[in-house]
Order: sequence, then structure tokens, then C-alpha cells
Amino acid sequence: MAAAETDSEVPCARCSDFLNFSAKDTAAKWLEVDNLHKEVYQHLACFVPKIYCLGPNLNPQNEDLLAQLLLQGPLEWYLCGEEPTVGLAKLEQSNQPSQLCGHVFKVGEPTYSCRDCAADPTCVLCMQCFLGSVHKEHRYRMTTSGGGGFCDCGDTEAWKKGPYCQKHEPNIGDSSQKDPLANLSEQMIDRTRNVFSIILKYAVDMLTWEKENELPEGLEPPARGDTYYCMLFNDEVHTYEQVIYTLQKAVNCTQKEAVSFATTVDRDGRKSVRFGDFQFCEQAKSVIVRNTSRQTKPLRVQVMHSSVVAHQCFALKALNWLGQIIRSSDALRRILCLVGLHQGPNGENSLVDTLMLCDSKMWKGARNVYHQLFMSSLLMDPKYKKLFAIQFAKNYRRLQTDFMEDDHERVVSVTSLSVQLFTAPTVARMLITEENLMTTIIQTFVDHLRHRDLQGRFQFERYTAQQAFKFRRVQSLIGDLKYVLISRPTEWSNELRDKFLEGFEAFLELLKCMQGMDPVVRQVGQHIEMEPEWEAAFTLQMKLTHIISMMQEWCASDERVLIEAYKKCLSALTHCHSGFTDGEQPITLTMCGHSVDTIRYCVSQEKVSIHLPVSRLLAGLHALLSKTEVAYRFPELLPLSELSPPMLIEHPLRCLVLCAQVHAGMWRRNGFSLVNQIYYYHNVKCRVEMFDKDLVMLQAGASMMDPNHFLMIVLSRFELFHIFSSADCRKRYGRENINKDVVQQNNTLIEEMLHLVIMVVGERYIAGVGQVESYDEIKREIIHQLCIRPMAHSELVKALPENENKETGMERVIDHVALFKKPGVTGRGLYKLRPECAKMFNLYFNHYSRADQSKAEEAQRKIKRQNGEDSVLPPPVPPHFCPLFGSLVNILQCDVLLGILGAVLQWAMEPSGGHWSESMLQRVLHLLGMGLVEEQQHLTGSTEDGISFNFTLKISRPGEAPGNTPSILALLETLQNAPHLEVHKDMIRWILKTVANIKTTRECTASASPADSSGHSQEETVRDKDKAERKRKAEMARLRREKIMAQMSEMQRHFINENKDLFQQSLEELDATTSTSLEHSPSTCDSTLVCVGPRRWRAGASDRRQVVTCILCQEEQEIRADGKAMVLAAFVQRSTVMSKNRKRPPYNPDKYDPLFMHPDLSFGTHTGSCGHIMHSHCWQRYFEAVQAKEQRRQQRLRVHTSYDVENGEFLCPLCECLSNTVIPLLPLTKTTCSTEQPDQRQWINIISQQIKALHAARKKTNAEGVDDADSAEDCHPPDGFRLDHTPKNPYSGTIKEMLTTFGTATYKVGLKVHPNEQDARVPIMCWGSCAYTIQSIERLLVDEEKPLFGSLPCRQNDCLSSLTRFGSACWTASSQAVVHGHFIRLLAALVPDSQVENTPCILDIDMFHMLVSLVLSYPALHCLDSSGMSEDAAQLHLLHLVTIAHIVQILLTSIPEEVRMEQESGGAEREEEESVCLLYNTLRSHLSSGLHEVTSGWHLWHCVKTGILPYLRAAALFFHYLNGAPVPPELHAVGVGEWEALCGYLCLPSNPLQLYYNNLELLEPLLQGWCSHPGVLQALQSSTALIRFPRESNHLIELPEDYSALINQASSFTCPKSGGDKSRAPTLCLVCGAMLCSQSYCCQTELEGDDVGACTAHTFSCGAGVGIFLRVRESQVLFLAGKTKGCFYAPPYLDDYGETDQGLRRGNPLHLCQERYRKIQKLWRQHSITEEIGHAQEANQTLVGIDWQHL
Repeated sequence: MAAAETDSEVPCARCSDFLNFSAKDTAAKWLEVDNLHKEVYQHLACFVPKIYCLGPNLNPQNEDLLAQLLLQGPLEWYLCGEEPTVGLAKLEQSNQPSQLCGHVFKVGEPTYSCRDCAADPTCVLCMQCFLGSVHKEHRYRMTTSGGGGFCDCGDTEAWKKGPYCQKHEPNIGDSSQKDPLANLSEQMIDRTRNVFSIILKYAVDMLTWEKENELPEGLEPPARGDTYYCMLFNDEVHTYEQVIYTLQKAVNCTQKEAVSFATTVDRDGRKSVRFGDFQFCEQAKSVIVRNTSRQTKPLRVQVMHSSVVAHQCFALKALNWLGQIIRSSDALRRILCLVGLHQGPNGENSLVDTLMLCDSKMWKGARNVYHQLFMSSLLMDPKYKKLFAIQFAKNYRRLQTDFMEDDHERVVSVTSLSVQLFTAPTVARMLITEENLMTTIIQTFVDHLRHRDLQGRFQFERYTAQQAFKFRRVQSLIGDLKYVLISRPTEWSNELRDKFLEGFEAFLELLKCMQGMDPVVRQVGQHIEMEPEWEAAFTLQMKLTHIISMMQEWCASDERVLIEAYKKCLSALTHCHSGFTDGEQPITLTMCGHSVDTIRYCVSQEKVSIHLPVSRLLAGLHALLSKTEVAYRFPELLPLSELSPPMLIEHPLRCLVLCAQVHAGMWRRNGFSLVNQIYYYHNVKCRVEMFDKDLVMLQAGASMMDPNHFLMIVLSRFELFHIFSSADCRKRYGRENINKDVVQQNNTLIEEMLHLVIMVVGERYIAGVGQVESYDEIKREIIHQLCIRPMAHSELVKALPENENKETGMERVIDHVALFKKPGVTGRGLYKLRPECAKMFNLYFNHYSRADQSKAEEAQRKIKRQNGEDSVLPPPVPPHFCPLFGSLVNILQCDVLLGILGAVLQWAMEPSGGHWSESMLQRVLHLLGMGLVEEQQHLTGSTEDGISFNFTLKISRPGEAPGNTPSILALLETLQNAPHLEVHKDMIRWILKTVANIKTTRECTASASPADSSGHSQEETVRDKDKAERKRKAEMARLRREKIMAQMSEMQRHFINENKDLFQQSLEELDATTSTSLEHSPSTCDSTLVCVGPRRWRAGASDRRQVVTCILCQEEQEIRADGKAMVLAAFVQRSTVMSKNRKRPPYNPDKYDPLFMHPDLSFGTHTGSCGHIMHSHCWQRYFEAVQAKEQRRQQRLRVHTSYDVENGEFLCPLCECLSNTVIPLLPLTKTTCSTEQPDQRQWINIISQQIKALHAARKKTNAEGVDDADSAEDCHPPDGFRLDHTPKNPYSGTIKEMLTTFGTATYKVGLKVHPNEQDARVPIMCWGSCAYTIQSIERLLVDEEKPLFGSLPCRQNDCLSSLTRFGSACWTASSQAVVHGHFIRLLAALVPDSQVENTPCILDIDMFHMLVSLVLSYPALHCLDSSGMSEDAAQLHLLHLVTIAHIVQILLTSIPEEVRMEQESGGAEREEEESVCLLYNTLRSHLSSGLHEVTSGWHLWHCVKTGILPYLRAAALFFHYLNGAPVPPELHAVGVGEWEALCGYLCLPSNPLQLYYNNLELLEPLLQGWCSHPGVLQALQSSTALIRFPRESNHLIELPEDYSALINQASSFTCPKSGGDKSRAPTLCLVCGAMLCSQSYCCQTELEGDDVGACTAHTFSCGAGVGIFLRVRESQVLFLAGKTKGCFYAPPYLDDYGETDQGLRRGNPLHLCQERYRKIQKLWRQHSITEEIGHAQEANQTLVGIDWQHL
């Protein structure tokens, strides 16, 4: 009690302080003091601890109000010198609005970048600026922000064009150059500077304060309390679970509180978890530290004095206040920048420096606040942005080193500001020249990668998680270097040149550490034991790929820089090589009369590395010398003469040989690490700076060597020299048979070697090597990708290399080479190659993998065959080489190559015994083709070239004596007729024909016409003949096919005609069984097609007979009431698809009475089926097997399957559709009908008497033994009504069992209770399910505009038919008295019964449910009646009665007509209109005040007609399936005639009001009774909306056309639980439009004993356990069912290329595709979501392992 008293005293003392306080007076006092700093500190020391941190639960609203009044108020008064609101408003008016937007992005907010105009991908706009800019018409990219960046609108450096949106457009007469301080008075400037310097100093001191128990000088409070906080800090090491568990132990809190603590710690970076004296807090600290220090370093916890925490809280508030104040004026912003960057007199750090350097010591919340302040002040002021950038660069090394040790993500580190500074080109260049930034970044990077081998190369340890973490940190430096280099300079100053080259040298040092790292040696004998580390090196290579490319682009933009860089790179390479050649002995190779000196080196025995960045950089620069023509203009400045070509090609060649040997299977024992390295070497992410550059280096070397020497070195490195250099190489392996494996390996090596030669001579699509632009390069890439198959846009983008701006350059090319085909409802848009581009196809395209190559070859040959062309794939015409590489063509005609080609052709003379391979020969033919194409090009080009390149001459020359080997041409002539070379015939013919053409061209003099017809060789004519022959055969085959088809269809017709009598006879025999069926058969007279009442169509025996086959045992079985039970696999589920009221609170399942369904259909039970039929015993056996299997599986592994056996779920044995019960199939009941039947009035009297008798009998049984005889005698049962009669159950035992099974399942699922077959509610649930299912199918047909009958798939047809027949039989499985009781209560709602209390009012009953329940429960009463009254008459009377009640319901809830032109319908419906007016007025007279006046009969009749139609359609379906009556043809079509046909089919008058007027004396009192029910008036007068008829179909919510609107909506959505925090995974319910905070601890709730996420909890309130959600940030649809089932589904948003973008990775603009959204809506309306999830989980096992309930 004492504690409470002291508590209540404190506020009073504070109140008196606070009430007497005046901000104005305080400010006035401050104006007069000398030492303002001391005065303000005293004020803060006094008041801050009184406001903040007064107890365990902080009260932010209260604190903020007091802080505004007591702390910020005086500061603002002092600053403005007047009322702050007035002063600040004045400042705002005089302020020039800034042209920079500077909006800081929140997490998940949409950002937009323009791919056409942005200077680089980091330039982004916020949504408002984007919508007001020119870029929304351009190719933009949309992403969600990770938080922390800001909008670049108004920054002219960020945009090539359109830098301003409409809002930030500068005024033309703007004098923005003048100093913003000019508008302020001197005193104001002084005052502002004073306040800003004091407050900023205070904030910096407090946030960087490290003592836990004392305060900085001047802030010690007058009275110091003894309260402490135990403060827990965030780190990136511990998981949520660890923190929650630890807190529960340490501070004895509940799980919920611990979750809330953990969430706050994660969001703000720290949270107090205990408040009290020092000892109390210290104890919690020790528990936390002890619990979290086992595996990792412990969580950081501090015990801090409450006054320290209070001042830190206010310090954050003060920084926020500064940020707000400077928004109102640029002048204030500038003063703050000045104060922040002001250095001390002895060069001490400025306040900004202090904050930056202490960054890693601060907690997350503090960092965020001061980063925001930097952004809104320093980065928004162009002048101070540069000064800040210089400070940032000066501190760069320290900041990065701190970041390496920091355990927070980069987003909350000050180093992440580099993106704001380094991407501005002017700032970046200033920092390179003044602060030598490039060198700083690179050296910092190298310093942090400390592990080296003896040669000084990087050596990475095993790639553990810890290492990966450190390595990721280091990679952020590469990102900074990329920002600095991202825009190339247009003008170079001398300083920039020097500093860039200095940076380039530092970069070469980095590359030298990578040259030759991770070397490998071939394993022989046994497999490698430990896979060596390779990932780190490749990660580094991938990160550096763009840097290397950008360095080359910088070099290319200035000739002097290029020359210097080339020299430096060459000397670096020479330096690297100097260490390599030691100890490798020189040898001399001789072949074909040429000899060359080289070294002995075997890739298969020595060390070899795939990392050669220095060589590759030189190759790139070499190509640039050629591209920029520097090589021709300043040859004297270049060291080209000093180059040693064998040295240049040595390492790249080893690398390519390594790849070849891996392909040949020689390195199998080196494990996967090598395979992966080779894969990445060729992969699109790395190849630009790896494989491609190695090829360029070989080309550069070969262009400076004798081609024969080059090829001999290549053969030597491929270890093939011995094969081709021996004198009798053409007789390969003739002598003895060597080991098969070696032959196989050598074959592959020869293939690879030939492929390499093809590439060295043929690859000219790199600018500088060939005379091409980058456009041609991309064009060729795309063509070759599309030659494999048509591809989607995203596949193409993935197959093309991206530049540093994430661009592939594809868009400007694609339309020239491909045609776009739009997608349908599934699939995606595809690009298909334009036929005219196929001629560019090169079978040996250097970027094809082997699989791609064979696919492309097959596809291209197929297309050629389809077009009736030759299937030959000749080499395409290549572009010309640049002069520097021009000599490469001579490789084709050099002796060594011709020797190799001749040898392979010679081997091919004999069928392969494994001594040569098809693909080897194919490559040889391709090389010959390349030579010929080259020669043709030279001939058509200039004359002197044509003479120097004479390939035909070389291949026609036979070998020298003594061998006298035949010429290549002669070999080809022989081979073209070899039977074993059928595949290559086309190509050989093409070569021979081309040779003939070239010869003709050479022989023809210039005057004669080139290529005379006589010059066409004999091959040509042979080929034409061949072609004609092939065409003739194809035509013959086609005619033969057509003839056979015609014969078959003729025979079919003939058979039917011959056996016509037979067909007819069998039909007649079936029908003859009953005479009645013929009279009523549909053919006789359509007017008799009635489905209800005494006149209804009756089924003959043949109609009733139904034979089905069991899917499990394949036996046929007739469906009979006394036969074996046949069942249909079914799935029962709760549903809210038709609900008009999702707000209804959940009921208590044990007490709930479902007899009357409310018209809002707030939830129902839906039964669906896949339509597959089984014997009940077969199904039982199958289900038992499933259960047994499940039990075994549970013992083995605990994963969910896609179905839950404990809940009775199983998959249909045939189609694997999810099911949870079975419906028994029953035959149509046989009924007879006597002619005399009572009319409505008589019938109601009879029924009332029967009910009375039942009441009496019930009373009697209840009152046994009590003398109560008088009452029993009052009512005698009517004639023929036998109360004691026990009807015989017509069904066999198995059917009874199945009736119970299905009934119980419906009851269990529908009410969510435990099964209990005795429960009185079982039959009600079954009738309800029948009614609900029919209603939902009727709505579905309306929504899809399909006719009522004839359009349902047979699975739904079978389901409805078995469901209604089950409904009519399910009373036999319950106790009769229970069903009687239900019937009595149901009827009492329409026909008053004094014995029944609490009947609902007519407006609270869904009439179709009422009709179904009445009709299906009546047989229980009828079986006691032997008076000859038929069940059919009862059905008709019930239908009439319920129909009238429904008409009354519609009129009571009709909407008053809008004032409009009277739409009188002539005289056609005059009678209907009059009668409906009459009835309406009767209702008004009963409900004097409740109904509004309506004069228009047309309006009322329209209301009735449209309102009752769904009910009539559902009734028609119901009686059709119940009684089996065929359907009139009008109901098989949509549209006119439906009303009349329905009324006729249901035996109703076409003006249903006649039902009322024909029985006035009976119905008038009933009507009065309905209206006098107190509920009716209440409902009409209540504020809640009535359910109107017809009920509109439910739709999924409207989605915006543009996806970014959704992202924006989601980004402003805050988590409802964790005070204003942004939700991480905002998720939209597509059923009701609620936005939820998914997948987070904060919004987990408890549902039936489990913790579930927001989405799962929402499904139970909104969708009865089924949910459809759109995960906004992932652009992904989520289906959930129950707690354990879910799947992801393609979203309805597509980009312009017809593709979805799940995960928003590509960022293309997305637009709503209505067809796909309708498809999702259809799944929902059909109740197929659960089924869809089941199929998805069966198809993809990974979905089963996801914890869906936590979403």
C-alpha cells in the first residue's frame, strides 16, 4: 500500500512544476544569459529525468507531449524569437521549395527506376514523383525498397533526361544560386547556430556515451534516484527463438511478452527487459549472458541507470526534432550542416565525424535516427554534400574496418551511405582526384583478405558460415568501387588520369593475388579425399566481373590512359609469368616441315589454375587497342614488338585444355569441385571475363605467330602431338590395338581441339576482334538461344550477360530477330525466331553447352526438313576481322591444319571401330566449310585478298612424295558415297558444290558473267534429282493415308446401317418393361415433363436400373437398395463462398442448432466429389491400408502428408483427388400415385392432425404412469395414420453402414465436433449440405452464363444426384422420432403450431434450405400413413407453401423503386402486376409502419421475378436429381423461355401469385401470422442491412490494374500489434480485402490450442478454414486450407512479356490479367482450393515441409 501512496504523490509534485512552467519565459531568460550552453544543460538535467523513464512501462504518448511542452517548446521560442508556430510558418513562406525530393524510403515501399534515363540502377523515384514524371511512359523497373535510400527526383546528375517530376520542376525565374542564409537576420542566424550546436553536441554526447552509471558533465540530475534498467541489445547472430526462450527464463515473462520484447529489440535495436534496483537488473543480466553464451558469443546486455536511459531517449527525440525543424527552411538546414561539420580549433573531429566513427558502437534505433538526419540535412545540400563526402572518404578505411567487426547488417551501418555519395559522378571524380578514393577502396579490400599462399596468392579456408559472413562484409567494398566507376568520365584531367592509373595499379595488385589461385592437380589412382575450397574464389570473380569490365571501359574512353594501362598490365603479367617457367625444360616440335621451340608441360600432370584475371584483363585491353584504333595510330607508344606470343597464350591455353580433359573424363577423380569450376567458367555470369577473354588472348597470340607454330603448340598442350606428327598418322592405330579408354579420351580431345580451332578462327563477334558493334554481339546471342527453342523473355535475359546496370541490351535487338506470341490463361509469352535469321545459325557457337548444341542442331534440321530444304547446316558468313587480328584466317590454310583434317578424313574411310567419331568428322567438315566461306568472301571483296587466300587450291593438292597421300578434295569425293556416312552426305555435297562454284568464279574472267549455268557441277543435278524423288514419295504416302481413312469411315457407316434393327431392338426391349414409361417418355409429349407432384414423370424399371464399375476391383455392379453398397469418393468442407455476413461471431458447436439456415448463408457445408465409384468394402480395405501406412510413416519421419488420415482424409485411388468420406449411391425410389389427391388446404389439415397425434404420442410417452388420460383423448390420429407402425428399412446392411458413415462425416466437418452418429443434428447437416451444394452450383452456372442443365461435368452431376438421393434416405439411419421432431419444427415456421415455441421469423430463414429439409424429412412421416396419400402430392404442396413464403420474403425486403420512367410492359404482364400490388398492399396493412409505399406494379413484379429465379432454378435441380425426371429442352439453353419452362417443370403457374389467390382462405391467416412475428418489424426497422433477393454472387475483391498501387498500399500498412511498425510480409485477403501482417511473431494468435500466423487465423474467421491471399511483396498467391495445408499459386499479374514475376525479382511493370484472376475466382467458387492444394503438395514434396500455420 505504501508503494501506491508514494506513487500517487510523485505526479502531484511533478504537476505543480509542469503547470507553472512557461516556455516563453524560459526562452526569454536564455536570451539574457552569457553561458547558454550551461543554462540549457541545467534545464535538461532538471527536466529530462522527470519526463522519461519513470517506470517499467514507458508511456510514449505522455512523454512526447511533456517533452514538446517542457523541452522543445523553449528551444523553438528561443530560435524564432516569437510564437513558434508563427515563426516557423514565416520561415516556410520565405523558403524556396527544394528541387530535391529527398523522400526517405521505408522498408517495402515501392521504388521506380527508369531503364532508359537513369544514370545507374541506384537512381530511383518514389511513387509520387514517378507518377508525375515522364518515366512512367518509359521502360521502368519497379522494386521494393529495403529501406534507407532516398528519392533522387530533382538530382540532375541521376537522370540522363527528365530529372524533375511536375512537383519538383524548378521555376524558370528561380534564383536558387543565391545563399539561402540571405533571408535570415543576423540575430536569427546566431540564435539558430547556438541552439543547433548545443542540441547536436548534447545528442552526440549522449548517443556515444559509454558509461552506464554516470552522465556527462553538466547533466547530473539534482536528485538522483536509484533505479536501473536491464537493457537487451540486438545482434545478427541469435535467432528469435533463442531470444524468446532466454527472456522467458531470465525475467519470468509469458511467451507473448517475450515475443513482444524480441520484436522490439529486433526493430529498435534495444529494449529494457527489467526495471528496478541494481541487484534486481544484474541478476537478469547474468541469466541472459549465461544462457546465450554456449554456442556463440552472448547477447549484449547492459544494466544502465534510468537517468542515462532517459537522456538517451531524449537525445533521439532531439535529433528527430532537428530533422523536423530544418524541413521548414533551407537556411536552417545549411546552419545545421555548418554546425555538424565544424571542426575543433586543433583539428578535432567534427560532430558528424564523431557520430560516423562511433557508428558500430551504437544500437540500431540510434543509427537509423542519425542516418535519417544526415540524409535530410547533409545530403540535401549540394555544397555540404561534397564536404561530407570528403570526410566520409577520409574516414573510409576506419569505417569499413569497424563494419567488419560490427554484428549489424549493412542497411543500418553508416557505410551504406556510400551509395548516396559515390554514385554522383562529380562527387566520385572529386573523391578520386582529391582523396585517392579508388586506391583507398582497393587497398582496404586487399588488406581484409589476409590469407595468402607462399606465392602471395589468395588462399581461402573452408567456406564456413562464419567465413561467408566475413566474406560478404568484404564484398561490400567491391560494391563501393562499382559505384565509383559506374559512370565513365567524358573529359579527363591530368589529375584524374594519374589517380585513375594509380588505382588501376592497385587493382592489378589485387588481380595478381588472384592469378593462379586455387590450382588443381589431376588425381590418378584414387578419388580425392576432401573436396577443395573453390566457392570463395568464384564468388570473388563474380563480384569483380563488372569491375573488370568497367575498368576496361574507363581505359577505352581515353587513349593515353589506355596505352599506360596496357603497359602496366603487360608488365604485371610478365611479373606473374617470371615465376612460372622455371624448371620446365624446352623442347622442339617438328611437323609438316615446320618446327617450333616450346616447353614440355602436361596439363594432366602439373598444377593448373582456372583463375587468370591478369591475362584476361590484358586480352580485353588488347581488343580495345584494336577497337579504338590506337594500335594503328600510335604503334610507337605500344610495346607490341616486345610481346612474346607463346607466353601470352600459354596460360589461357592450359585453361581450355583443362576444360577439354574434364569433358574427356580424365579428371573424374577430382570430384565435383572441379566440375563446378568448369561450369562457372563457361556460365553466363562469369564467361565474359573468363572464357571469352581466354579465347581473345589465344586469338591475339595466334595473330602474331606463324599459324603452323600456333597449332603445333596447341596439339602439344592437348597431348595429341604424337598422334598427328607421326609419318603414318593417317593409318591411326593400324599397328596394335591400344587401350579402349585411352582411344576414347583421345577422340574427345581431338574433337575439343578442332572445336577450339573453329572458335579461334570463327569467333569474331567481339568488338575489336571482328568489325562488329555490341548490337551485333547481342543479336547473335539471342538468335542462337532461340535456335534451341522459343523462349520466354526472362529465360532470354538469364541467358545473356548483364552489364553493371543489370541491362542486357536485349530490347533494342529482340524485335528484329523474333516474333512474340502472347500467353493464354496459363503458360507465358514466348519469342520465336524469325525464319530469315536462321541463316546466322552456327552449329559451333562458342556459348552453347553440349546439351544446347544437340538440341539446337536437332531443332534446326527439323525446321529445314519441314520447309522441304536440305538439312545441311553450313557455317554462316562471318564478319571481317579487324586488321590487328586479320592474319588469323591463315590458320585455315596452313599445312599443320590441313594435315590434321586430311588425317581425320582418311580415318573416316573405314567404318569407325572407335578410332574416330562422328562429331570429329562433323567438326572437320565444318572447318572445311569455314575455309570455303572465307574464300568466297575474299573473292567477292577485294582482289589482292582473293589471291592471298586460296583454300580450294590447298585442299586440291595431294601430299608430297614419298607418301603421295590423296588430296582432301579427293578424299571427300570418295567419302560422299560411303554407306556408313549417310548422316554427313548433305554436308559433303554442299562442300563439293561450293568448291565447284569457287573454281568457276575464279576461272571466269571479270567480263564474263560469274557462275554460268554450265558451271553447275554434276553434284547439283544429282541433288535436285534426289530432292524431286523425296517429294514424290511423300506425296504418294499422303494419298495412301487419305484412301485408308476414307475406307474406314465408309465401313463404320455401313455397319450401323446393316445393324440398324439390332440397335433399335435393344432400346425397345429395355423400355418395354413398364408400360407407364412409354406414355411419359420424353419423346411422347414434352408438356408432361414435370419433376414434382402427382403428375410428375415416373421412372420405368429400365430408367431406374443403373450399372456401375468399381475402380478398385473392376467388377460391375447394379445399384439396388438391397444390394452391395457402392460409394462415391467425396470431400465435405465448411464454406463461406456464398456468405453475405462474414462478421457473424462463431457459435459454440456443442449447443448450436442448425435447423434453420439464415438467408445470409454465413457458412454452409459443401460436398464435392471427383466422381469415382467403389464398392464400400473395397473402399474400407483401401482406407485401412492408408491408415496402416500412415502409422508406419509416422514412426519413420515426422512430415505432414498432403492429407490428414486422422481426420479421415485419403486420396481417391484413381485420380488422387483429396477426399474425406464417401457418399453411398442409391437407386431412384419407386413410387405409385393414386389419382385422388387432397388439395393444399385439405393436405395442411391432414398434416396438422398427424402432427397433433405425434405431439400427443410424445406427451404420452413422457407422461407414462401419470394419470393424464384426458388430454390424450382429445385428438385421434387421422385415418390410416399408424403411430405404432415401424416401417421396414429397405436398405441392405452395407448401405445402412455407408449412410451412417457419410452422415456422420458431414456432421463432424460441418459443425467441427467429434463424430457422434446418434446426434439429432446429423440429418439436419446432411440436408443442409445438400441444399448448400445445390445453391452454390446454381450460382456457379449463373456466373459462367451456362444453362441450368446439360453443362455440368459428370463428376458434379453424379455428386448432386447421389447427394439428393442420400438426403431422401438419410432419415432411415436416424431415430424416427428425431426426424419427426425436425419436420414439426420446420413446418411450424410456416404453419403455426401452438406446441412449438421459438419459431424464427420468416425473414431469418433461407427458403431453399427450408424446402429441401421439409421434402427430405417428410418421408419419415409419410411412412406411417397408409391412407394412400402420395409423397408426390406432399412434395408439391410443400413446394407451393415455401414458394409463397419466399415471395413474401422478397416483397418484404424489396428496395423502393428508383424514380425512373415507368417501364410498363404493355398488357402482357398486367395480371401479374395487379396481383403483386394487391399482395404488397395486404402486407402493408399487416405491417402498418414497416413498409414504404410502392405504386409501380412493374417494379414489384420485376423484384419478385428476379428475386425468386435462383430459388426456382435450385428447386428444379433438386427435384430433377431427387425424382429423376428428364429436363425440357428449354432448360438446356441460356436465355428466353427459361421462366415458363421452370414454372412448368416445377408444376407452378407461370404467375406464382396465383398460388396465393387460389387458396386465399387458407393462406390469408398464415400471411397474417408471418407478419405478426415480432422479428419481422424489428428486422425492417433495424439499422443492419436486410438480405435482399436475388443475392448477388460473391466476387473476389477488385484488384488494381497496376501492381505498384498494391505495393504502395502494402508499404503504408503497419502491423496492427507492434505499434506502428512496418509489416514485413503484408498479405492481402482476396476474399474480403483485409491486409494482414503475415509470417511474423507479432501477429501470431492462438487457435484451438496452436500458435498460428495472421493468415491462418484469418481463414478461420473469413473462409471457414480456406483462404486465398496475395503476398504483396512476393507477388505470389497463397492458398491455405486448415492449419497444415497450403501452396503457392501463380499470381494474376503479368508483365508485358506475359510472365509472372514471383518474388518481384525482375521488376518489370506488372498489370492485372483478368482471365487469370477469373480462373482463381472460379477455383474459389467451385470449392476447389483444397483440391488444388492437395494436387500441388502431391506434385511438389517441398511444399509439405512448410509450416503453413505460421504464415
